[in-house]
Amino acid sequence: MLYQSLEGSGKKNPSSYNWQARQEPEMIDGVKQEIIASVQRRSGPARNAAVERRNLITVCRFSVKTLIDRSCFETIDDSSPEFNNFAAILEQILSHRLKGHITWFGYESPRSFWDYIRVACRKVSHNCICSIENMENVSSSRAKGRAWIRVALMEKHLSEYISTALRDFKTTRRFYEDGAIVLGEEANMLAGMLLGLNAIDFSFCLKGEGLDGNFPAVIDYTPYLKFTQSSDSISSDEEELRTLGSSGSESSTPENIGPPFIMDENSWYNKCKRVEQKYRLALEQKGYLEELVRLRETQLAESVSQNKLVLQRIEDMDLAHKMEKEQLEYIIVELQDQLKSFQSLDQLSADVSFSQTSLDPGHSQDGKQDGINLLNEGKEDTPSLLGLCGSLTSVASYKSLTSLKSSEYLASPTTEMTSPGLTPS
Repeated sequence: MLYQSLEGSGKKNPSSYNWQARQEPEMIDGVKQEIIASVQRRSGPARNAAVERRNLITVCRFSVKTLIDRSCFETIDDSSPEFNNFAAILEQILSHRLKGHITWFGYESPRSFWDYIRVACRKVSHNCICSIENMENVSSSRAKGRAWIRVALMEKHLSEYISTALRDFKTTRRFYEDGAIVLGEEANMLAGMLLGLNAIDFSFCLKGEGLDGNFPAVIDYTPYLKFTQSSDSISSDEEELRTLGSSGSESSTPENIGPPFIMDENSWYNKCKRVEQKYRLALEQKGYLEELVRLRETQLAESVSQNKLVLQRIEDMDLAHKMEKEQLEYIIVELQDQLKSFQSLDQLSADVSFSQTSLDPGHSQDGKQDGINLLNEGKEDTPSLLGLCGSLTSVASYKSLTSLKSSEYLASPTTEMTSPGLTPS
């Protein structure tokens, strides 16, 4: 009996195996669910922060576009709803995940983005930080931050302030927590978007209600939430409404069903007003462009006429230069012929005087006198030479007769008279 009891105690119950086999998959599923829940708990805040950053940056881009569009028709001031919305969006972006101020007792008090701006933007040349700090009617930190936004827009330096503050990463890290917009990749997009506001002329009063720092800024998302329904979707909605009406009650008719999208009278009036403003602006631009084209055509015609006059003057000058060149060449040729005749006469007179001297010394004086007379007769100025000399003096590029006796064209008569062939043997 004792053996049997011991033997029976060594055996395990089969039902216990079945219970453990059922419990193991349930435990695994529970662990999986706990892991998924923990991942979701961790990814939930990260996703929410990313969505919040993306929403603020997208709305800021839309607000900048609406400001630029509105500036084409009117001056932007504190009464403009587009500006009030933009100021609220920028304030929300600069206040996103901003660290609080730790007091002496260890409590964390809320802080405004102005505390960060006045420290990070000190390096901007000719900044307005000191002037805003000394404003008498602005006391709270939030009101000073709103005044800084308005002054920076009027100075057209808002993008420069933001870029300088974002480059000071150490200060930005000290004021903001992880996940802030100014610490992420969206910060560079913000500085680039604000650069387009430098083309707008703003006019603000720094004593208005917009600087009241007692109330937080609220963003109006309705101007950016627009839904355009296509014709296909409208027809399908009508069909669905007819189907639902016929199935609900037999007495319902399609005429009782109203249109799916109805615009009120004010919205139509505002839309027509905007279209009219755009038309007037396009008409003014068209008139300006037409006047500019007219002016350019007049300038082009004047330039063409001046160009023709200059070309005609150049042709006249070329013709005059050619005529002067031909006249000078003709003068040179005739002067060379005259000089050759003078040389032959000199040689003839020299031969005659030498022959008379060698034959009759008594008649040397008479021979010389005859030779001189013959030479003078040959050297008389001809009318053609006088005319040529007169034309030569009238030319601008006048050269003397002595300069024309060059070694290239003329032969010196003295060399021929003193040549060895003329010396008496």
